[in-house]
Amino acid sequence: MHKKFYITTPIYYVNDVPHIGHAYTTIAADVLARYHRLLGHDVFFLTGTDEHGQKVEKAALERGLTPKAHADLLTVNFQKLWKKLEITNDAFIRTTDREHISVVQELLQKLYDKGEIERRTYEGWYCTPDERFWTEKEIVDNKCPDCGRPVERITEDNYFFLMSRYQDRLIRHIEDHPGYIRPESRRNEVLGFLKSQKLGDLCISRPKARLSWGIELPFDRDFVTYVWFDALVNYLSATRYLSPAAKGSSEPSKREAFWWPADHHLVGKDILTTHSVYWSTMLMALGLPLPGNIFAHGWWTRDGKKMSKSIGNVIDPNEVADAHGVDSFRYFVLREVPFGLDGDFSIETFTTRFNTELANDLGNLLSRVLTMIGKYFDGRIPPPHLVTDENAHPIDLKLRMKASAIPSAIAEELGSLSFSKYLQEVWTLVSLANRYVEENAPWTLAKNKDLDRLGAVLYTLSESLRLIALYLYPVMPSTSQKIWDALGIDKKIAACRMDTEQPWGKLAIGAVIQPGAQLFPRIDKQKNRETKMDMPAEEKKQPAPQPAMTGHEPIGIEDFMKVDLRVGKIISAERVEKSEKLVKLKVDIGTEIPRQVVAGIGKSYTPEELIGKSIVIVANLKPAKLMGIESQGMLLAASNGDLLAVATFDRETKPGSRVK
Repeated sequence: MHKKFYITTPIYYVNDVPHIGHAYTTIAADVLARYHRLLGHDVFFLTGTDEHGQKVEKAALERGLTPKAHADLLTVNFQKLWKKLEITNDAFIRTTDREHISVVQELLQKLYDKGEIERRTYEGWYCTPDERFWTEKEIVDNKCPDCGRPVERITEDNYFFLMSRYQDRLIRHIEDHPGYIRPESRRNEVLGFLKSQKLGDLCISRPKARLSWGIELPFDRDFVTYVWFDALVNYLSATRYLSPAAKGSSEPSKREAFWWPADHHLVGKDILTTHSVYWSTMLMALGLPLPGNIFAHGWWTRDGKKMSKSIGNVIDPNEVADAHGVDSFRYFVLREVPFGLDGDFSIETFTTRFNTELANDLGNLLSRVLTMIGKYFDGRIPPPHLVTDENAHPIDLKLRMKASAIPSAIAEELGSLSFSKYLQEVWTLVSLANRYVEENAPWTLAKNKDLDRLGAVLYTLSESLRLIALYLYPVMPSTSQKIWDALGIDKKIAACRMDTEQPWGKLAIGAVIQPGAQLFPRIDKQKNRETKMDMPAEEKKQPAPQPAMTGHEPIGIEDFMKVDLRVGKIISAERVEKSEKLVKLKVDIGTEIPRQVVAGIGKSYTPEELIGKSIVIVANLKPAKLMGIESQGMLLAASNGDLLAVATFDRETKPGSRVK
C-alpha cells in the first residue's frame, strides 16, 4: 500500500505581487513534495490564489474591471513565478472555481443545519483593508492592531460560526499532539492565547449591501461568505476535484477520503491564528479530522529592515532568479535561516554563500573531477577496482560511510522541516569529498603511474557526486540533473526512487562523461553592484545625478529655506468623485488635526497603496481648491511620462519631522 503525502501552501491573495515570502513558502512545500515522490509516495501538492473579498472588489472597480477579470490578470503573476522557480504543484486552486464555491456552500449549509451558525446583530470596529472585525479592547488609538489603519464603527446583522464552543477541545488537541503547531514558539503562542482569554464566535458573512464579491450564503442570499471562511475551505475542496484520483477512483468523496487530512499546512506566521484556531474549530464542527501539522515560518527582512513597497526594498524572486539562477535562490532561502525563524536577505550574504558553497565547494568539485577523468581516462568513468567495504581503502570507506548515512539524516531533518540542517548534512559530504581530493592528490597518482589507485579515487569522487546530486535534488533539481548528465547517467532523477539509487556503486563503469558549462560561475561583487538586484533601495528609486537642467534660474539658499518640507504619514485616501487623477488624502504631519491634501496621483496609485506611506509635504503652501475640495499642502512626486512616483523615505520617520 502506497503512503500518501498531502501538502499545501496558503492560497495567495491576488492583490499581492509575488514576493520572497510567497516564494519561500512555496519552495519549502516543493522540496517536501519532491522528496516524498523520491520515496515513492503518492503526493498531492496544492497551491493557489484567494480571489474574493472587499479589497479585490475595490481594486477591480478602480481599474474599471470586474473582480473576476481583475483576479484573472493577477493570478497569472503567481503561475508564471511558480513555473520559473520549478515548482511542481499538482494543482492550482482558485476560490472562484465553480467546484470550490459548491463545496463552500455545502459546508456552510451543513454547519447551519447542525446549529453551528446563527444570525445576530453585531456592533463593533471594522478594518476594511483587513476585512476584519475588532473589539474595543483590541483596537489601538482607533486603528487596526494588525495593519495600523483607521477602523470604522459598524452595526449590522451577520451570521456567526459558534467557534467559542470548541475552545477547550482545541486546547486539548494542541496539548495532546505536540507536533500539531510548529515551531514550538508558535505552539506556545497559540496555547497562551487560548488559555488567557475567552474565544469569541466568528463572523462568517458580509451583507451584500456592503460587499457583493463573495460566495453567496446558501441559506440567505442577502449575504456573502467572509473571505477567510471561503479561503480555508480550499484545502478540503481541492481534494474532491483537483487531487489525483484515489486508488483508481475519481469519485469526489473517495478522493477526499484518501487525501484528507493534509500532512502539512505551510503558512507565514501572520496567518497562524486563522489556521490554528479558525480552521481547526471549523473542522471540529464538521466532524472532520484535523491536519497533521500547521507550520508557521518567519518573515524576511532586507539588510535588517522590514520590506516595504513604499521604500522600494522588496525582494523580487524573479530578479534574483534571473540574475543568478533559480537553484541558487532556492538553496539560499532554505540554507540561510532555520525554517520557522525570521531571515534577512542581503546581497552580501547571498554572494558569499553562492561563491563559497555553490561555486567553490560544489561547482569546483564537479569541474575538477570531470577534468581529471577526461585527462587520465579518456572521458570515461574508471573502474573502482576495490568496491566492497571489507577490502576498501580506509579513506575511501570513510567517504562511502558518510554518503550511506545521509538518507536517514535527510529523513529526520525533512521530517521536522529542518531544511537548513538537511542542507548542512549534505554539505558535510561535499566538504568531505573536497578534502578527499586533497588527501589523495590524483595528479600525484597520475604522475606516479598508479592508475589502479587513481581509478579508485576518481570513481569514488564520481559516485559521491552522483549521490550528492540525488540528495540535493529536492532543493536544486536542475543542478542535480546537470551533475547526473555530466557523469554520463542516462536517467532523470525525477523518475527515480531514493531506495534504489542510494546504494553505493550504481555509477556505470565506462560511462562517457559530458562536461558542460560551469555550474555556478562566481559572482563578481563589483559587477554585481551594477545589477538592479543589488542596487540599494534609494538608488533604485532615484535616477543617477544629472547635469543641472537648463531653462530655470538658479535660486539662493534663502529662497529654498522659505519652503517648509515636512514628513507626512498618509492615514486615509479616497478617490475624488468624477476625477481619474485626483485622490483626497488625510495626512498626519505631527499636528493635532491631520492635513487634507488633494493630489493628482490617481493614475499611478490606488488609495490602498497610499495608506501608511510616509511622504514629503510642502507644509506652508497656501490652500487651494481642486474640483471644489480644499487642499492644504502639496506632496512631492517625480514623473516619468504618465507615471508618477511619490517621494518616500527608506526608514521609519516621525510625522512632522523637518525635511532638510
